[in-house]
This record gives sequence, structure tokens and C-alpha cells, in this order.
Amino acid sequence: MHETYTAAKVNTELFIAKRIVTGKGTEQRISRPVIKIAILGIALGLAVMIVATAIVTAFKQEISSKVVGFGSHIQIINYDTNTSYETEPVSKNQPFYPSLQDIPGIKHIQIFGIKAGIIKTKKEIQGVVLKGIGEDFDWHFFKKNLVDGSIFHVTDSVRTNKVLISKKLSDLLELKTGDSFIMYFVQEPPRLRRFTVSGIYQTSLEDFDKTFILADIKQIQRLNNWRPDQISGFEVTIDHFRDLDKMTWVVRETVGTSFSKDKTRLRVENIKDKYPQIFDWLNLQDLNVWIILILMLLVAGFNMISGLLILILERMNMIGILKALGATSWSIRKIFLYQSAWLIVKGLLWGNVIGLGLCFLQKHFSIIPLNPETYYLTTVPVNLDPLIILGLNLGTLLIIVLVLVLPSYLISRISPVKTIRYE
Repeated sequence: MHETYTAAKVNTELFIAKRIVTGKGTEQRISRPVIKIAILGIALGLAVMIVATAIVTAFKQEISSKVVGFGSHIQIINYDTNTSYETEPVSKNQPFYPSLQDIPGIKHIQIFGIKAGIIKTKKEIQGVVLKGIGEDFDWHFFKKNLVDGSIFHVTDSVRTNKVLISKKLSDLLELKTGDSFIMYFVQEPPRLRRFTVSGIYQTSLEDFDKTFILADIKQIQRLNNWRPDQISGFEVTIDHFRDLDKMTWVVRETVGTSFSKDKTRLRVENIKDKYPQIFDWLNLQDLNVWIILILMLLVAGFNMISGLLILILERMNMIGILKALGATSWSIRKIFLYQSAWLIVKGLLWGNVIGLGLCFLQKHFSIIPLNPETYYLTTVPVNLDPLIILGLNLGTLLIIVLVLVLPSYLISRISPVKTIRYE
């Protein structure tokens, strides 16, 4: 019997709050339009937060994955190699190759070679970079972005003259699948090679698309008079981009900085070191999201504060009666905080419907296009992460309820004698 009474006493505030929210006469209250505005403010605020985080996280993922597709997460190159496309060779016969990919967190390791050259057709001339690949090359990224033709196959025995070019170069040089072109290399003595277009890819990363052509690494070795075991370096991909700094350190520890048998020394750099301007720009997007989140929370918080104050003013008579019956100020404050929490949850529900609905439409129907020359993407990307959405909902609920605790102190200053007569 005592336990039942205690439970009832604990839930008294919640019971009264429910009766206020669902009771008769609520529709005629003066606070009704104000409460609707407060709920609308929370709904729109949450919708904006969901859309903003979904777009920015997807945007960062898409751009990062495209840049990594061209240069991998981590590169192991000659210590003497500078920022140009004329590299100092290293030996392919290293103790860590290919066993490095057995380390947890590392997905794949492959060889590569690069060399700058010039493509000349009947009408156009264009400077490009020939990227040589071997049998171990991971084609996943380029297969995903292939728009015409097919990839070519690299073997140890036969050198192929087939190449993969971008749609940007294809349009610029008027080349299509199956066409041949001549590429000139400025060196002593000058050399030229004839290549055949095997396939055409498109990533919308204009700076990369108009620069890189994929070819057999044996073409690079022959042009540079390298031995069959000499390459520009190794490319390492990892399981998760968020572990880039950690895995870079792991690779450095594994590779070391000692001299090899051929007197070369290796250097390890990650994709952020190679293209700092791109990733600094992407990191600025996080600041934009935080500004949006803070502004939306401030708007929703002020809306609910005004709504709570009006609710308190409307219930002055009830507050006086409850105080006269012995209710504490904190107990009465809890009634209004419960009521506010219910209204906040209602606003969050509509916010999720609006925000997730807009994201769903964009993800499946690509309603909003983008200029790829400016944004590197053809349409606004969307990433619906359940943990982020849950965090936004719980964070919004918690922060707004905490913000409402302070104005609820007004209840402790209300006199029962005066409020019972209040009309």
C-alpha cells in the first residue's frame, strides 16, 4: 500500500502535465498560437540541422573518396622526390611489399609510377600526367566512375599501350573509345608514344580529370630507362579515413627511414599532406555546420522560453492552488518542464518528418543539381547516419529543456494568495 502511494506521488507532476496537454479547453487558450509557433520553430530548426549535417558529411565523404581514388590514403616514395611529376625511382623489392596489407587497418598496397607529358592532336594540345599501374592495381574506384569503354589489363609479360582517360580530356581533345593519340615526353632525348583509349572515366574533380591518364607502369619504366623492379613508389589504402593519422604513423614505423640496398631512402606521406588545400577547405565545412546548429538551437530555445512564460502566466491560478495545497516550487516547475518536453518532442517529430523527407527526396531523385566545376559533384549528396540523427534529436531535447530550467524559476516567486484570485 505504501509503495503504491509513493509511486503515485512521484508521478503526480507528470499526471498533471498530461491533463494540461490533453485536457478540454486547451484549444481556446491564448497560448495556443504561441505554442504552435514554438513547435514550428523547433521542427524547422531540427529539419535544417538534419539537412545540413547530412549534406556536409556526405560532401566531405564524396570529395575525400574521390581524391583518395586518385592518390590513395598513403604514399611511400623516394625521400628525394620533390613535388614535381618527375620522380626518383625506388626498388619494388621491399620487405614490406606486399605483406604491409596484412596489418590490421590496411586494406591494400600497390605500385605506381608517374611521368608528365604532352598530348597533341590535330586541333588541341594538352599537358597531362601518365600514371603507371601494375597487376596489383585496385580498379574499384575507376570502375565505379567509368562512363564508356572498359578498363585494360596489365600483365608482367606484355606491355600494353591501352590507357584510361577522363571525359574532360575526351571532350577537350575530341577522343573517344578506340581512338589513338600520340603523347610527347620532354627529356633527353625527347620521346613519344602512341596510346589507344580503352575507356573513359568521369569523377567531376576537374583538376584531376584533366591531368591524369592511367597506363601500364612498364611504359613509365621504359621511358625513364628504369629497371623492371624500379617504380615511383607504393600506394596504400586503409579501411577507414578517420584512422588516417594513426595508420600513417603505423606505416612510417613499418617502412622506417633507413637506406635500402640501392642507397635510396623512403618517405611516407598521406593524402592530407599531399593535398592540404582540399582538406583544409573540407574542414571549414565543419565550422559552417556548427554555426548552423548553434543558431538553430538558439532560435528553438528562445521560442520555447517565450512559450513557457506564457504557459506559466496562463496557469497562475493553478499554481496558486497547488502551492496552497502544499506543493513545492520545484514540483510545480516539473509540471511545466514536463509539458514543455512534450511540446519539444512534438516539434522534434515534425522536424524529423520534414528533414528526413527532404533528404530522402534529394538522395533518390537528385532534385538539387550542382556545378561540378565549382563543387566537384553533379548533385547535392546526402548521408543519413542514424547515430548523427539520434544525436541531434537527443541533443536538441536536452539542451532546450536545460535552457527552460532558468525561466521556470519564475514559479518560486509567485504568491499563492495573489494568484488564487488571478483571472
